[in-house]
Amino acid sequence: MSFQKENKLHEVSHTLVEVAMGRQPAQLVVRNASLVNVHTCEIQPGIDIAASDGRIALVGDAGHTIGPETTVVDACGMYLVPGFLDGHIHVESSMVSVTGFARSVLPNGTTAIFMDPHEIANVLGLEGVRLMHEEGRKVPLRVFTTVPSCVPAAPGMEDAGAAIGPDEVREALTWPGIVGLGEMMNYPGVIAGDSRVHAIIRETLAAGKVVTGHFAMDAGGRELSAYLAAGCTSCHESVTKEDTLAKLRSGMYAMLREGSAWHDVKATIRAITEEGIDSTYAILSSDDTHPETILQRGHLNYVIRRAVQEGMNPVRAVQMATINTARYFRCDHELGSIAPGKYADFSLLSDLADVKVERVFIAGREVAAGGKLLVSLPEQTYPAFARQSVRLQQRLTEVDFAVPAPDTDSPVTVRVIEIKEAQVLTQEKLCKMVPHNGYLQQDADRDLAKIAVFERHKGTGSRAVGFVTGFGFTSGAVASTVAHDSHNLLVVGTNDKDMAFAGNILAECGGGMVAVADGKVLALVELPLAGLMSDQPVEAVAQAVAALAEAWKGLGCMLVSPFMTMALLSLPVIPALRLTNRGLVDVNTFSFVDLITDEN
Repeated sequence: MSFQKENKLHEVSHTLVEVAMGRQPAQLVVRNASLVNVHTCEIQPGIDIAASDGRIALVGDAGHTIGPETTVVDACGMYLVPGFLDGHIHVESSMVSVTGFARSVLPNGTTAIFMDPHEIANVLGLEGVRLMHEEGRKVPLRVFTTVPSCVPAAPGMEDAGAAIGPDEVREALTWPGIVGLGEMMNYPGVIAGDSRVHAIIRETLAAGKVVTGHFAMDAGGRELSAYLAAGCTSCHESVTKEDTLAKLRSGMYAMLREGSAWHDVKATIRAITEEGIDSTYAILSSDDTHPETILQRGHLNYVIRRAVQEGMNPVRAVQMATINTARYFRCDHELGSIAPGKYADFSLLSDLADVKVERVFIAGREVAAGGKLLVSLPEQTYPAFARQSVRLQQRLTEVDFAVPAPDTDSPVTVRVIEIKEAQVLTQEKLCKMVPHNGYLQQDADRDLAKIAVFERHKGTGSRAVGFVTGFGFTSGAVASTVAHDSHNLLVVGTNDKDMAFAGNILAECGGGMVAVADGKVLALVELPLAGLMSDQPVEAVAQAVAALAEAWKGLGCMLVSPFMTMALLSLPVIPALRLTNRGLVDVNTFSFVDLITDEN
């Protein structure tokens, strides 16, 4: 049975008046709650609410709205908070579908998300965005979508599965539930006046929608003003107190991020707790949340808890995940607070500071309690084109990973990608390598592994091979079709035979992540939906990811969160050295460079 969550106010306003005045009984009444009032930043004890047709009719004393068939919930003094709203999230990073994501986060009090599906957009284009957007309209979770703005992330440097330009953005902005433009990562293009970038922004502004931002540079100069003047009004990339403060003072909404790979709240929340400034323009978000994080820590309830742990007033922390988010996306007339006329989306918490969620309601219907989902979600079937997205020109062999050396037996200098644990940035490391039989080979003793990227969307056969250090692999190979942002097939390994084997395994199963050794699969995470997501429950995916992590350790890699480190090696917009299917990219100069160099 479908979940009715979108009764328009004009359709039910007369009924809400009748309920509020006691002339018609409410469908739901919650009594004796401690209301967390995000309008006034206070806690009001002994408050009731009455709801009908999915919306709130009354806040106060609701005794007169109770009829024989009214569902009455005694809150017993628990905290009544608005449903949590995630203002910036990539569902694909959870490795499950929108339905699977909804199933996992609803018990944590998240009732709405504003997703940027730019991962699937890079694989399947606008049709991929449509698939996720339409799926979101079928689940109880309120799923709002921003149109991906940078597909591909670096035109000319890599080959994605699709491209999204001004025409596609204009079309998508007409879809119901599209609330704006996804993070404008090409901030250099905005500042430099790139015509295509500005055309995409212009389409969004003309449609009256918000342009969400991604400003990953120092916020102290004229560039921030230029970025804001272009219409980009939020940013989730702050990692310091100073940058957060500069953005807030400029009138930009600062999204303070706490996800699986990014732990920014500890530093960014200090802009508010230490300076005592108003928090209206601050939003708590998760950005990327992996399956094990949701299961072990929660979702926005965890992010709010982290803000409180860092000294934030609990009510203000709740504001930053409710009314502030709703105001930014211009839907605070519907969401973000508990008030007459708004959707009856709320949770009951037994502990406010610890954000302990006991019961969750959407549109006046209880959807979760005690950490368990109470409603069934519709099955979602993805079409064949979305499940067959790994298209290699031919089956991989050892030859595909060969790196010919110059016609010499003397050592050569090679540009090697050097990674650092828990760091997004890479370094260029110059290493001397001795050719063997005319080819450059891996050297586990020196922690030199090969890295290869294969175009996997259209079977062009385009590929590039290089070297990487820092993983610590002593044997085997790993491969992934989660490779930001173009999500081509990425393989790292200590020998060419295992590398070819790993790549072929993912081509056969439709994508995912795998670890192999000596021609055997050690662990496999199947992600057949665009090579990014699974249609299995988050618990099953988390279990598979845990097994993969153990397999990586067995291959010698002891890094924390190595999957994300690997997945970013092909993203040519983050310094310093990256590898795409087109070659080795010096991101500092935004140019291709040779693998073998004369430099010393």
